[in-house]
Amino acid sequence: MERTGYNRGGGSSSGGDGRGRGGGGRGRGRGGRDRGGGRGGYQQSEGSDRSYGGGRGRGRGSVNPAPAQAWGIRQAQSAQNVPEVSQNVGSTRQESSRGGIGRGAWGVPLTAKASGPASQKSAQSESEVQKVTEPTLPDIQSLNVSESRPQSLQEYSKDRVLPIKRPDSGGKLSVRRTKLLVNHFLVKFNPETIIMHYDIDIKADRPSRGWFSRPIPKSDLLLIRRELFARDPTRFPMSMTAYDGKKNIFSAVELPTGEFQVNLSDGEDSMERSYTFTIQLVNELRLAKLNEYLRAEILHIPRDILQGMDLVMKEHPSRSRICAGRSTYSKNYRQQDDLRGGIVAFRGFQQSLKPTSQGLALCLDYSVIAFRKRLPVIDFLKEHVRGFEPVSDIGRLRRQVMTALVGLKVTVTHRLTKQKFTIARLTNENTRDLGFTLEDREGNELPRNVSMVQYFREKYGREIEYPDIPCLDVGKNRRTNYIPMEFCVLVEGQRFPKEQLDKHAGILLKSISLAPARDRKNFISEALRAEDGPCGGEVIRNFDIGVDQNMTSVVGRVIGAPELKLGKGNLVRVDKDKCQWNLVNKSVVDGRSVDRWALIDFTCAERAERYKRLDPNRFIPNLMGRCGKLGIRMAEPLVVHYYDMQEFNNVNKLEGVLQGVIDEAKSTVEGRLQIIICVMAGKHDGYKYLKWVSETKIGVITQCCLSEQANKCQDQYLANLGLKINAKLGGSNAELNEPLQLPRIVGQDHVMFVGADHPSPMNKSCPSIAAVVATTNWPAANRYAARVRPQQHRREKIVYFGTMVLDLVNNYARINKVKPKRIVIFRDGVSEGQFDMVLNEELVDIRAAIYDENYRPTITLLVAQKRHQTRLFPENEREGGPSGNVPPGTVVDTTIVHPFKFDFYLYSHYGGIGTSKPTHYYVLWDDHQFTSDQLQKLIYNMCFTFARCTKPVSLVPPVNYADLVAYRGRLFQEVVMEMQSPQLVSSSSSVASSSSGSLIDDRFYKLHPEL
Repeated sequence: MERTGYNRGGGSSSGGDGRGRGGGGRGRGRGGRDRGGGRGGYQQSEGSDRSYGGGRGRGRGSVNPAPAQAWGIRQAQSAQNVPEVSQNVGSTRQESSRGGIGRGAWGVPLTAKASGPASQKSAQSESEVQKVTEPTLPDIQSLNVSESRPQSLQEYSKDRVLPIKRPDSGGKLSVRRTKLLVNHFLVKFNPETIIMHYDIDIKADRPSRGWFSRPIPKSDLLLIRRELFARDPTRFPMSMTAYDGKKNIFSAVELPTGEFQVNLSDGEDSMERSYTFTIQLVNELRLAKLNEYLRAEILHIPRDILQGMDLVMKEHPSRSRICAGRSTYSKNYRQQDDLRGGIVAFRGFQQSLKPTSQGLALCLDYSVIAFRKRLPVIDFLKEHVRGFEPVSDIGRLRRQVMTALVGLKVTVTHRLTKQKFTIARLTNENTRDLGFTLEDREGNELPRNVSMVQYFREKYGREIEYPDIPCLDVGKNRRTNYIPMEFCVLVEGQRFPKEQLDKHAGILLKSISLAPARDRKNFISEALRAEDGPCGGEVIRNFDIGVDQNMTSVVGRVIGAPELKLGKGNLVRVDKDKCQWNLVNKSVVDGRSVDRWALIDFTCAERAERYKRLDPNRFIPNLMGRCGKLGIRMAEPLVVHYYDMQEFNNVNKLEGVLQGVIDEAKSTVEGRLQIIICVMAGKHDGYKYLKWVSETKIGVITQCCLSEQANKCQDQYLANLGLKINAKLGGSNAELNEPLQLPRIVGQDHVMFVGADHPSPMNKSCPSIAAVVATTNWPAANRYAARVRPQQHRREKIVYFGTMVLDLVNNYARINKVKPKRIVIFRDGVSEGQFDMVLNEELVDIRAAIYDENYRPTITLLVAQKRHQTRLFPENEREGGPSGNVPPGTVVDTTIVHPFKFDFYLYSHYGGIGTSKPTHYYVLWDDHQFTSDQLQKLIYNMCFTFARCTKPVSLVPPVNYADLVAYRGRLFQEVVMEMQSPQLVSSSSSVASSSSGSLIDDRFYKLHPEL
């Protein structure tokens, strides 16, 4: 079958937003392509689109993109004209690298509170810097709410900057090299292909009743499209199109445009519905442009082309498999994946297209989800509801049945229909007691009362087997629609929340999700080749797209681990395979004395299970002894109080408990308590109350632990507990023997590392939490201060980023008597589509806040990504060790990285369970001119400085600490929202969108002055 050709009359393409049609035509055939009329050489217009003769031409002329790095160049030039000004704010203390004394509520050391708004950011003289009486501690302790408003960005917003290019061909540093396989599969496409992009608008001819028209469900939109294409397959070839289920269709051939009527019926006894399907051509996606981007001939990524190709690659799996979120799952499950209770773990995959150095690649990764089985409702209840046998138990277990069923979708078996119904409730009466008035639609018979049993016998010839149980009410819009339960079947692909699984099922689901590296690699390869996988069917072949079915092979470089310094000047080399170290017969670098502490035992209730009750006579001396061996002198507790877990149910009761302990300790010795150790019988939602009360109202650090582990008194557990206690009190557990290195550091230049995170808000109305942390010492760079701030809902950027960084810079100056001359910023929680926002809004905000005529530190800005699907596997499984994972210290910066941007993958941790995931680092801006080797080594070494464990972490510590701070801020937010009046909670949407950007008073986030 030949593809439809078309001719366009002569036209012109010039400036503005017009379209011109060249005088040529275009013909396409399935086997190849013949293009008529001559397309002529195309040339780049001043806009971002191409204008070419012969075929179709478009030009937008008026767009004038700024040259790459224009803003940065001007900044550098202007900086050269500013005379060198000393940035010393006071004498630099020799011991500033280690910090000093203080208290921390965040598991990291606390620093002095930062000063006020950005309007006070003028250069400080020596007399303006107050002497710090209590230096900082080694964890995130100073959680402070930044109060200043962001400054105007007008002076920086004239031009937009692109992320920097890779400075070299990749790093060379390594102690050894290892061959790896990556779940990237090379995608081959014809650069001459043009994909037609159409806008789709589907409207019901008879809108639903009510105040507003309800949107058409996605399942109906898919059926409408399928019906139209099945009705006229010649003009609407299904196998040559991809539909996103909403507004977009991408086609390998030209489709008719205009309005089309589509009638849809759900089957027997269902009214036919009529829809208007409007299709309009909006763009022609030339894959030649993507080819140019992959060869670095253009710098702006053609996102529309990538999105179109990504949808084409997903079209066949979405038709053949169960779709859930961004993943698709097989309709069949393995018997060993049955989680019991009518719940099964389904295995699937998620996929995406990535531009890489080797070309366009399909990234395919393993995914697991818990679905309810596709079972008759009564059979599901027998499996899911404990004690449900026989069927008559529905009355006795009505509440459990309602919890299990309400909101689920079902299909029916008593008649032929595709319609899906949502369970609203159970009827109050049993089926045999239900009846209704039956009216003849044609008016041939008088209305009469019939029972449900009689109706199903007469209408469908079906006898109701269980007349003594309720029916399901699947009605909507206050209309009832009763269906006997025995005729209902659960729709496939209904997700079951993993949080609601019992303990056994939760463990099994987690073990299936954390597939070992070998199993994950095999599953990915099988999924790619499967008939229902991305390479199955005809769709991608009709778009002239092919996929190499072999994983990409790369060579990874293993960077050597740093040497660490412990107490008494002892040096320790980490384990060769896992890069871990132990503290047996070793002490910490700087152990703080714990002279005033208290213990609260929340496990003493008589009804508590015996093994969960704390044995204080065993726990206390063992903890003191283990801390003593670590060089942390720990006295006897001043106070020991006993309560039960019920205290966690009420924030006021918990405050009373903590205040009572503090008052009793105050009457015993002078000075405030340093820390309260709280032993809990298990995890409890009231944990957030404890942290909020202790850190904002009482002003004493707390350390929680579980009694089950505390009673075992295992050496490693007690050592880890001691490390956390020491860090919170301001001690230093381990330091790098060699200081962190940055290129071109002059003399005693100070460096500050910043981490920032902005996770998604809890719900659709409350504000989100932005957290920024920064180091307070150099060169050890292992103590942090933090700032946290709520901001308006749905704001992707950190609105007060500049103000928060300014506070942290001033805080650094107060502690060290000098401002940092170099700043390295790690940003977490952003995708590649948000890089422009980070670079051209957040970085501009930071510069505007901290720069003045006397202070212009150099800045490097990176993004750290963990939410990606790239996985690497040792080509030789014997090199993967016991877990089969990539060894720690492995870095990859060729083949699978961006074609020209500065990015790399780093495995800084040992993966002992499942398949380890690398962190993907992107460098967006770099005033320091790092080489690949310098930056990779710097980040890897920093991963050994995390205070809470004796192994390198997977994410660079500034980002790790920012995550912890953001989580703590969210806990505070939950507490305050629960304490608010109903009027305020009900109006949270309007409050959240107010100019303050917060529905919570700032005072609820501020730490107690003692902290």
